[in-house]
Amino acid sequence: MAGALGQPSLARRLVLLALGWSLAALVVSAVVLALLFQQAAIRRLDQTLSELIDNLTTYSTVDGGAVFAPPLTDERALRAYSGRYWELAEPTAAGGVRPLVRSYSLFDSVLRTPPDLVARFKANPGKYIAYDSRGPQNEPLRVRAQQNLLPGRKVPVIFFAAEDRSSINRDVRGFVAATAAAFILLGGGLIVAIVIQVRVGLRPLFALRSEVASVRRGKTERLVGAYPSELTPLAEELNALVAHNQEVVERQRTHVGNLAHALKTPISVMVTEAGQRPGPLAELVTRQAELMQQQVDHHLRRARAAARTQGLGERTAVAEVLDELSRTLERIYRDKGVAIDWDAPEDIHFLGERQDLLEIAGNVIENACKWGRAKVRVRVEPLGAARFRLTVDDDGPGLPPDRREEVLRRGARLDETAPGSGLGLSIVDELARAYGGSLRLNAADALGGLRVEVDLPRADG
Repeated sequence: MAGALGQPSLARRLVLLALGWSLAALVVSAVVLALLFQQAAIRRLDQTLSELIDNLTTYSTVDGGAVFAPPLTDERALRAYSGRYWELAEPTAAGGVRPLVRSYSLFDSVLRTPPDLVARFKANPGKYIAYDSRGPQNEPLRVRAQQNLLPGRKVPVIFFAAEDRSSINRDVRGFVAATAAAFILLGGGLIVAIVIQVRVGLRPLFALRSEVASVRRGKTERLVGAYPSELTPLAEELNALVAHNQEVVERQRTHVGNLAHALKTPISVMVTEAGQRPGPLAELVTRQAELMQQQVDHHLRRARAAARTQGLGERTAVAEVLDELSRTLERIYRDKGVAIDWDAPEDIHFLGERQDLLEIAGNVIENACKWGRAKVRVRVEPLGAARFRLTVDDDGPGLPPDRREEVLRRGARLDETAPGSGLGLSIVDELARAYGGSLRLNAADALGGLRVEVDLPRADG
């Protein structure tokens, strides 16, 4: 799902976007549920306190101006600091509250009131007012109050009912913890589900990428998979692009072949005519015509290689080519007694045409047979998944470091008496570069002669 380092990933973007919205929704839902649970618990407590105030209001009496509370049977209100409290008070002229009667559970304390309580009763006559406060032992209290007039008394009476809300706080904390655990599990499940959903949803795109890679590497010629309607137009366009590219490459090869035929025929005529008329002019024409032929071969070879490398995925088994070359060259150099020891893994394939690999490997191995004494060793080794190295050692005289660059120039020959045009290693170097590879010359450690190393592109399997 993760792309290459520093590159944006569509899968990662989709996963992070879905996770962001999902986790945000889970957090908001958890907070809302916790608040709703807390409000529901407080409403139940307020309802209980309202019932207590209604009982106090209904059964309280006035005698000689004094207020008497009813003999309630709530045991918690009869036990000091039990957490259930009630109180009757009256407003003062200064805007405060003066207690009149209180439950035994308050013992020597009174309920704390907010400074604006009387003003709030004036603004909301007959309404219940609820607030949070602290009890005699500093425990959290939920207090509910109502101001009423009792028969036989002109000054209104404020009825207070309060209860310790510690149990509610514990219930809320327990609910929050349980909800958080449940939502964490749900969030983990959502993460897994989102990742699976993205992977499954993008699977056709991954399959398309793999099939395009197979076309590029020469395993298949076109895209043949069945894709969703969103990707089908893309697959069709890619197939059209592949077909167009192959058509362009074939057209280039045709032009190259036509050009080779058009140039070689006049040059051959010139050489033939010059050979029939001996003399200084004929010798000059012959030499220049042969040079022209070499130049034509050189540039046509480069053009063919460039056209091939623009095409898609030709694959050539390296071991098969080396086996063929070794048999052929050993027969050619039979009188010299050259033995070619070659080794190449069966799973290494050249990402290019067979003819190009024959020309690259053939020139290098033939050069080793020509200059070596009796032994030529050829080795092929992988250089990762995309490249391989062809190494050819001989037991010949070798080549000084200061002259190795010279033999890579076109037509350069260190020994004018040796047969050949001097183009062998130059051709190898040009073809290797056309395929994005390279050629290096070193000393052969084991055999003592020259070592030629050619790095070339490797096709999959």
